Amino acid sequence: MADLTGKRALVIVEGYGTEEPELLQPVEFLRERGAEVDVAAAQNPIDCVTGDRYDSQQIVPDKMLAETGAEGYDVLIVPGGTVNMDRLRINPEAHRIMREFMEAKKVVACICHGPWLLVNAGVAEGKTVTSCEFNRIDMENGGFVWVDEEAHVDDSDGQTLITSRCPDDLPAFCAAIEAALNPDQEYIDEGYYFFVTGHPGTDVAGQYFYAKTADEHYQNCVKAGWA
Repeated sequence: MADLTGKRALVIVEGYGTEEPELLQPVEFLRERGAEVDVAAAQNPIDCVTGDRYDSQQIVPDKMLAETGAEGYDVLIVPGGTVNMDRLRINPEAHRIMREFMEAKKVVACICHGPWLLVNAGVAEGKTVTSCEFNRIDMENGGFVWVDEEAHVDDSDGQTLITSRCPDDLPAFCAAIEAALNPDQEYIDEGYYFFVTGHPGTDVAGQYFYAKTADEHYQNCVKAGWA
């Protein structure tokens, strides 16, 4: 487990329809490692859902979107939820926050429908991303290269953009965020992960591999051409 003491993360949502695990799991993951995490929203309270449609708990945000920005933070996290993101992606404050993080070349991590915000904010065009399958055409029409991976990291132009597809990908998504905030870390809890910057004869550059067991880790190494 990496020590992320001193690191600060900002999570932004609109409010209603936020996918609960995509909000809470990264927050808990980072706080367990010592990072400070603030959740900012356009409404108070945040009305969470699970499975994109089943009402769940309400969460009180730490601040409102208009009260925050990139200054003082190391990473921006954008959870999904279809209704949440359908509103957040047209929110001018969310556009401002995203642009501030991208212009400062800070880490940005979006999961599920979260990458929608990149399109509407007009940033990161040309980068390689993943997202939920429903967003694929929107991402491609927005100028992105879309790939089907549990977590993809594009660190071109000196800015690290992390994207994932769905709640099932949260372990890899969180691992990628941890690695971006602490690049010297080699292991995450009882699992294994590595990032492929490039390897002759393979087509996995920019891909994160995460495994909970040594056997799964070996199979990932085979996929990456390292075993």
